[in-house]
Amino acid sequence: MAVVFRSDRHVAKHGFAAAYRKDACGGQLTGLSGEITSPRYPESYPNDAECRWSIRGAGGDGPLTLVFTDFQVEGGQGCGFDYVALFDGPTTAAPCLGRYCGSTHPPRTVSSAPHLLVLFKSDFNIGGRGFKAHFYSGECQEVFTAIKGNFSSPRYPNFYPNNLKCQWSIQLPPGYRVKVFFLDMELEGRSSLTGGCDYDHLAAFDGGAENGSLLGRWCGWESPAPVTSRRNQLLLVLHTDRNTAKRGFSVTYVGVVPMNVSCTRTDFHIQIPVQSLAQLERNRIYLGTPSCAAQVVGGNFKIHTRFDTCGTESQKRNNTSVIVSTLYIDFSVGDREDVHQYEVQCEPKRKEASVTLIAGPDPSRLSQAENPVDAKQQDGGAMDAHEIKSQDTSDIVFISICILAGLLMVIAVVGLVLL
Repeated sequence: MAVVFRSDRHVAKHGFAAAYRKDACGGQLTGLSGEITSPRYPESYPNDAECRWSIRGAGGDGPLTLVFTDFQVEGGQGCGFDYVALFDGPTTAAPCLGRYCGSTHPPRTVSSAPHLLVLFKSDFNIGGRGFKAHFYSGECQEVFTAIKGNFSSPRYPNFYPNNLKCQWSIQLPPGYRVKVFFLDMELEGRSSLTGGCDYDHLAAFDGGAENGSLLGRWCGWESPAPVTSRRNQLLLVLHTDRNTAKRGFSVTYVGVVPMNVSCTRTDFHIQIPVQSLAQLERNRIYLGTPSCAAQVVGGNFKIHTRFDTCGTESQKRNNTSVIVSTLYIDFSVGDREDVHQYEVQCEPKRKEASVTLIAGPDPSRLSQAENPVDAKQQDGGAMDAHEIKSQDTSDIVFISICILAGLLMVIAVVGLVLL
């Protein structure tokens, strides 16, 4: 940094006095999101440092969320040497939310008010790499625990702000998986140099942190296919840079109910843990028609039915005969209809079964967001079935012609004998 002072040949005043300090840190932070790092990060922080970051969110009276992505501070019993302390307010007089040291990442911290104070202190010796943390506020962060929900980028459908990093964490009960449908997306486009999403982008991670498996990364004006987590948590992260802004995105998600589906050459067997749908009566879970409702056996909802009942039908997909039916799980409350549909499929020859979520909270919108490949396969299956029926009719006509030709030959032979 350089400070330049100039004066002309006229009018003089008292001038100024200033002081400087090496490794200055801390300050007042305001916004929907931001980043905090220890002095000199990622190099070792200095000794005898004391830094205070007073954060005020831009989301009204809502809470702030602080997430550490890297942490290495001198450890010790009771964190009496170097440490990071978090306070639920703008000063150290507020309740302490935690005091941390060592190399274990502090937990995700949520304040009760739109203020949070981060205090970092180091003693006279032994240091570490320090830390890096992100804060989120207002519509730039939220944790969802309901079985279904929806959310959008800040200010959607108006342009989102620049310089954001936002997180939306979906955390469902054990056994569930998370399926996200993209209803609308318009972000800054791909880089003309690399062809990648180097500027504004949305990313999905399997689990509750960014070190989980990447499920997808999108930018520009895209219509991504739905993504499904492998476990009960999924994280969506939006990055925006300091330049171009767009409309953003809108998504909806639904929890994929944990179930075990198997089949024989003649029957479907479906089993769902009662604790996964504890709020539902058994008649809200049925295969094909309400008359084929689940039974409660032990700790499970169970459906055991033959292929010739419960609305099952035979189809041909990819030149393979399969038995298909629809499992309905009715979450409706009052006049608000909310029925989730799963396609249950069996290949009898191999005794292999599968299940796929085909419609969630809003079937009309989700069906449009579904992967078009599924629809093509269904159309192909219907076409194959129609071709099979046509082929069967052709065989009957061919056999009839052969029988008629045989009769005509017998009559001709008898006629020749009589002559």
